[in-house]
Amino acid sequence: MAAKKSIRKKTNKAGSSGQRKRNASADTLPVLPISELVAFPSVMMSFYIVREFDIKAVEEALATDNLIFIVTQKIQDVDTPGAEDLYQFGVIAHVVRSLHLPEGRQKVLLQGISRGQALKIKRSGNFLSAEVKAIEPKTSKMGPKEEKVVRRIRQNLEKLVEYEHLPEEMLLVTEEIEDVGVLSDVILAHYKLEPAYAQSILEELDPVKRLALTDKIIAEDISRFEISEKIRNKTRDELTKGQREFFLREQIKQIQMELGESGTSSEELGSLKQALDDAGLPDDARKESDKLFQRLERMPPESSEYALIRTYLEWMADLPWSVSTTDRLDLKIAKNILDKDHFGLDKIKDRIIEYLSVRKLKKDPRGPILCFVGPPGVGKTSLGRSIASALNRKFFRFSLGGVRDEAEIRGHRRTYVGALPGRVLQGLKQTGTNNPVIVLDELDKVGADFRGDPSSALLEVLDPEQNKDFSDNYLNVPFDLSNVIFIATANTIDTVPEALQDRLEVIYLSGYTTEEKLKIARRFLIPKQLSETGLEGKKIKISDDALLFLIERYTQEAGVRNLEREIGALCRKVARTYAENKKLTGTIGVPQVRKLLGSTRFEPEMAEKRDLVGVVKGLAWTIYGGEIMPIEVSVAKGKGLLELTGQLGEVMQESAKAALFYARANAGVLGLDPDFYENLDIHMHVPAGATPKDGPSAGVTILTALVSALSDLKVSSGIAMTGEITLRGNVLPVGGIKEKSIAALRYGIKKIVIPYENIKDLEEIPPEQRRQIEFIPVKFASEVLEAAIIKDKDASLKKEIKAGKPRAKTKRGRTSSLARL
Repeated sequence: MAAKKSIRKKTNKAGSSGQRKRNASADTLPVLPISELVAFPSVMMSFYIVREFDIKAVEEALATDNLIFIVTQKIQDVDTPGAEDLYQFGVIAHVVRSLHLPEGRQKVLLQGISRGQALKIKRSGNFLSAEVKAIEPKTSKMGPKEEKVVRRIRQNLEKLVEYEHLPEEMLLVTEEIEDVGVLSDVILAHYKLEPAYAQSILEELDPVKRLALTDKIIAEDISRFEISEKIRNKTRDELTKGQREFFLREQIKQIQMELGESGTSSEELGSLKQALDDAGLPDDARKESDKLFQRLERMPPESSEYALIRTYLEWMADLPWSVSTTDRLDLKIAKNILDKDHFGLDKIKDRIIEYLSVRKLKKDPRGPILCFVGPPGVGKTSLGRSIASALNRKFFRFSLGGVRDEAEIRGHRRTYVGALPGRVLQGLKQTGTNNPVIVLDELDKVGADFRGDPSSALLEVLDPEQNKDFSDNYLNVPFDLSNVIFIATANTIDTVPEALQDRLEVIYLSGYTTEEKLKIARRFLIPKQLSETGLEGKKIKISDDALLFLIERYTQEAGVRNLEREIGALCRKVARTYAENKKLTGTIGVPQVRKLLGSTRFEPEMAEKRDLVGVVKGLAWTIYGGEIMPIEVSVAKGKGLLELTGQLGEVMQESAKAALFYARANAGVLGLDPDFYENLDIHMHVPAGATPKDGPSAGVTILTALVSALSDLKVSSGIAMTGEITLRGNVLPVGGIKEKSIAALRYGIKKIVIPYENIKDLEEIPPEQRRQIEFIPVKFASEVLEAAIIKDKDASLKKEIKAGKPRAKTKRGRTSSLARL
């Protein structure tokens, strides 16, 4: 058994093209002797076996590692061949499938892997085995001469296919093959040659010589066929179409009876034909399926193309071309389902009800594709599931995270081994209807590489004007996707291509406040976890203080996913105690939470309470919610250098440069030394240097910290700010006001400077939090500095400011107070 591991390691990594690297060590494999034909690598083969030792050899291969050595008998009539009756060269193959048939027969499907040489053949129990050495395929560069031969072979193959002497699939199978050795093997495997002659070609290891032999065989076949074609053309007109079909079908029946396949094959094709008739195929699909079914009827089951065509027709029969569910457009039921599944999100729920209302009033609406954008754990995917439940439709979720292959959307072409339709059609087959709700999850995480751009393939899927004739590469016929409701989700819309954004109606979901998390935990999370841990009905209660302690000390997120995990962990601890000691804690308080879950993971987020020079609290937005982003500025004697640290992006660096230039341009107004940029070095740093930061909304924060450091005046510790700054001191609006405000409140800051144009965004903040915060809307930088910088360092300073007089210059040559804000 140890000897086979070398071949197994090689074959597991081998590709379908047949170019498989193998080691030179010998391996013991069961032997399958065959007669009347010679096997070649790189192709699928099907055999009927009846001899006892052949069946035992296949069973031995299936019981070990599915590898078997196929070798041709020298004398065809020997029923019990020995080592002297077999050739040394054969094919190492992988047993793909084995099917037991009546009367003790067995049908085996094999995949040829590589050539092999039997060093020693012996009888092992009830079957033959051999020590086999895998032969590495020789490679050679294709020169002009070989390219000319390959072109001639392909042209001759096209003629044979055109004459219907060879199936059209022969061209599809060989068109992607670049290796001349593999090309020769695949073509020769489809020719019925004399065993001795075919064996000599198998033993020819030079791929160029095999290519020449293949060219010769095809050329001779062309000549013979052209002669027979002339004879056939003379007699063809004498037979009517009906007589010819009757004659051919009788021939097929007689051949099938001789092979013992008449009953099983006819029944299988009959059921497939019935399934295609019942599928309700449109005209284009029906025409294609009928054409391939007729070809399938004329094709022997052991042909490699037989399985490809049959799989394709089964997909055609299984897809729900005309099967759909009836929509339940009861808006009250829809609202109840949304309220039951989700807390809050009132605007999103209203938009969904509007969406359903339009579908109720218009029979075939082409509404927009909804895209829910928000931090993780806020319920984006579950909203799609609730829409499906409200409409009484099937639901299918397709995660796009990390998808880089366009074939995942459009499917693979049938010429590839293991080809399948794209995930969209797979979802339709799985749901069994042509109008499910399909959620395209993590739309912002789609990638692109040499295999194509999946986001470009989604353009056709998500466009109501195009998806009614969606063409999958595998089916190659149009499929109507206009009845499908597509819903996309993303954490951020920035990485989604603009062309794709144009097809989406973006609905933003913000993070939950602490109060909202309390209510969600009470209504949804705690009952769910009590049920899953077997504590339902056990009179267990978690106090509000304990739940608040759990939210603030063990989680730090915009959503509630981690909160549910921690509640689940708490319930499991209680369940274990109850299972071991039959003791049950009725009310879980803060001490019990600390004891059961261990030390806290996060300390309460409290901002710096001291008023400092050059330190200002900015507000930032992340996909996980809002955060406090302190910015520090320090100055020292130097030559006017500006140093920016903290892994800042280009936009944020530009904001720092704009703030510095504003301070230079307005130095006299701000009470700064006009030459500070020549005498001082300025260093700006944003803590948490390992985290990348970017965006324009830190402009006012940077300016305030810079002016504070240059004027040696402190900034109020109880204020935070956000806004973009221009060179002329205008404050421009920014996004994420709700998340930033909730973050400030979480840190204990209740005074926030915001751009004046963001006043309209305050309506998004829950009233409970809005009442706790004092918002200072500003239009100009001077208003920001007036609100944030503390000017009354001492009584004399108050008088100077009141009188409008600047303070005396310090040793560093700059004033220590603001002359005018």
